[in-house]
Amino acid sequence: MPIWLWVLDSLGVLLALAILAVIGLAARRRILARGGSTFDLSVNRKLAEPREEGDPRGWTLGIGRYGDRHLEWFRTFSLSPRPVLRLERGHVEVLGRRTPVGSETYALHAGNTIVQCSIDGETSIQLALSPQALTGLLAWLESSPPGREVNNVI
Repeated sequence: MPIWLWVLDSLGVLLALAILAVIGLAARRRILARGGSTFDLSVNRKLAEPREEGDPRGWTLGIGRYGDRHLEWFRTFSLSPRPVLRLERGHVEVLGRRTPVGSETYALHAGNTIVQCSIDGETSIQLALSPQALTGLLAWLESSPPGREVNNVI
């Protein structure tokens, strides 16, 4: 078999795998959307080291999905059906918000707002989401059942 036929066969297999991966990502997003309200949500969990505001390192694009008691976060470019992060309502406190600056504007979706949050008063995390999704997040945080920690929004 000539080498050029082997190369064409290999390229065909790689192209088929790439197409299957794209179809898999699209199918996963549809399946995640069936389980509740989904929206684009980027997360920055790498805040331990001091950095300048606007540093794009640590941001990961993803999909947020609301549940009754949890906000689940899934990476965009993953085939895993499990959430990478679960934020429990009543344990998340919004500390402030800002617009992306510097290189962050290229690392995030256009028009996103960055929200600084703390989890159980200890862990610090940043979320980047659209203004409409931010309104939904704030409403979800404030609407916890009676007797739970409510109004964790500043």
